[in-house]
Order: sequence, then C-alpha cells, then structure tokens
Amino acid sequence: MPLPAKAEFEAVRKTKVYEKVAEQIQRLIRDGLLKPGDMLPPERELAETFQVSRSSLRDAIRVLELMGMVEARQGEGTVVREPSGEAVASPLTAVLLQQREFVSELLELRGMIEPTLAARAATHASAEDLAHLEDILRRQKEKVERGELAIEEDSEFHYCIARAAENKVVLQVVDVFMDLLRESRKQSLQVEGRLQKSLVSHQQILRAIARHDAAAAENAMRRHIQEIEAIVLQKL
Repeated sequence: MPLPAKAEFEAVRKTKVYEKVAEQIQRLIRDGLLKPGDMLPPERELAETFQVSRSSLRDAIRVLELMGMVEARQGEGTVVREPSGEAVASPLTAVLLQQREFVSELLELRGMIEPTLAARAATHASAEDLAHLEDILRRQKEKVERGELAIEEDSEFHYCIARAAENKVVLQVVDVFMDLLRESRKQSLQVEGRLQKSLVSHQQILRAIARHDAAAAENAMRRHIQEIEAIVLQKL
C-alpha cells in the first residue's frame, strides 16, 4: 500500500533518526491518514521515503510496536493497530517513559549486555580507545565539579566502551537503548550525590579496562548498572 497522497514528509538528518521517523508515522496515524488495518509500505520503500537507513527504520518500527501502534505480521508486513488514546495524544518520548515496564526491561537489557562489553573492551581496547575514554572522564569530571549533569559524557563513555568491544551488531543495539534511556539518565543524575558516584564508577570501570582485567571490568560495570536501575525505577 502506498503512503497517503496528502502525507508530507521531512528528510530526517538529525541525531535521533529512528525517533523522528516514529514521530512522523505516529502523526499519520493520529491524523487518520493511516488507519487501523492499513499495511505500511515495504521496508525498502519506507527507508527511501524518509531518506534514512533501513536500520534506523527498523528501530522506529520497533518503538511503534512497543507503543502498541503497529504490529509486525509474519509473511505479511507491518499493520497499523488501533492505538490507545494516550499513545496518540502524548509525545513519543513521554509515552515511552511513562511505561515503567518498558524502562525496566531496557535497564535489564543493559545489565545483560554492558558488563560483557566491558569485559570484551578490557581485552580489545586500543591505546586510542583508552585515550578517548580518559578524555571523556576528564570532561565529565570538569562538569561534575561545576555541578552540571554531564549527560553527553555519560552516554559517550558507555558508547565508547561498546565500540572498543569490537562488535558492530551490539554497537547498534547499544546506540538505540542509550538514546531511549536519555531521559531516565537525566533523572538519575539529578539525584543528590549521583553525579559524583557515576564519575567514580566510570573511573573504576576504566581502570579495570586499562589494566586489561576483564573480570574486574565486568564486575565494575554490573555494579554501576545496578545502582542506576535502583535509582531510575524508584523515580518512575
């Protein structure tokens, strides 16, 4: 099925590509241009329409699935579902963050993946990777001393570890859930004392990676994520 003739699209070139795509599809559903039962066009066609990669498109569809707005049917494609009033009326990010279970499962995913990535980074990280991580923590420390949240540095630190682990598939997964958890990261870093604790945890993780101690890096990352999970879920 082609997209409605009245639909107007914008080329997506900003950082959160998948979210921008999801928002546009959500708007079409909200405006009635895509109705329950309608099939979305094939993946290749949609990616060309939005001028994004197929990977970004899949991430967008996955978000809409989690929101209950579309459903992937084996052998058929993706169909528009009857969305809840809350899903249609609320901005995408707000809807996601109101779903405690969704955030909890994302944090659980971090607990499954990131400790292992830290261990892999301890055996795979290059001198350049270590220098980059040290630079990130230097910038994070400067912001913490000024009382700033250092959200970008927090995200960059974890992403750099994932990149140092040298697994491109997992790196894409990390990129998605880091982006989805940006707001919860902001919440956790606002808890009194959390800025300093986060910095200390990052320093412990980096020291273990720098001395190529995979077990210590894995344990340090697991403790770090458990602390984050306890704070975030308490505030949701």
